[in-house]
Amino acid sequence: MSRYVGSKWRKTVAIRKNTELASYVPDTLRMTNTTLLQHLNRYAMVYIKPEFGMHGNGVIRVERTAAGYKYQLNKKVRSFGDYAALYRSIRLQTGGKKYLVQKGIRLLAHRGRQFDIRVMAQFGPKRAWETTGIIGRVAAKNKIVTNYHGGGKLLAASRLLGPHTDDVKSKLSALSKLGVRAGKAMQSSFPGVYVIGLDIAMDESLQPWILEVNTRPDPYIFRKHPDPNVFRKIMRYAKAYPKS
Repeated sequence: MSRYVGSKWRKTVAIRKNTELASYVPDTLRMTNTTLLQHLNRYAMVYIKPEFGMHGNGVIRVERTAAGYKYQLNKKVRSFGDYAALYRSIRLQTGGKKYLVQKGIRLLAHRGRQFDIRVMAQFGPKRAWETTGIIGRVAAKNKIVTNYHGGGKLLAASRLLGPHTDDVKSKLSALSKLGVRAGKAMQSSFPGVYVIGLDIAMDESLQPWILEVNTRPDPYIFRKHPDPNVFRKIMRYAKAYPKS
């Protein structure tokens, strides 16, 4: 059994400690009245998300607009004339739970719907990290999260990236290397981690951004991968995790 790490903040810190990975992590802070305002002033669009949570639940997109501010939670959008009113409303939504605020990355889109990419990396039977699966996740209509459990659609990453680049192969290779590096970094900080799922956003310049690291990623989404051998390998590796 692979170790589970719940805190998104602790995982962010672990990834940023690695100099090769730090530049791939969007500017992320623990959310307070001050840090949310600072990020909005700096980036205009941010995402806030619960420090502890799964399946994209509770993720809110917050934007500074010409008329003030607005946020979207699920499919509902609310607008505010001033920051104080925005923050009061957000605190009602977050219910006093710990949240993070992260620089907003404008995702590439497939047929008008945003997508990101899940990269699965595992500590394999040869006791080395390996990226075992890459798959694309397309958000449901009018939603801000791509999570399959929230109505998102799973498609081959190559199909999603194809319209945006002439060199899909090298992009996927780079994502594969990111998976291995992130796996090593997580295991270094959290011994007993043998699998990770990276949620990676690709911006308009095809720069990858590590949005989140999952230490209990759902392997069954890879049943939707066009190559059935990918899912078989993931499950085979899962059975071979060290028992320590």
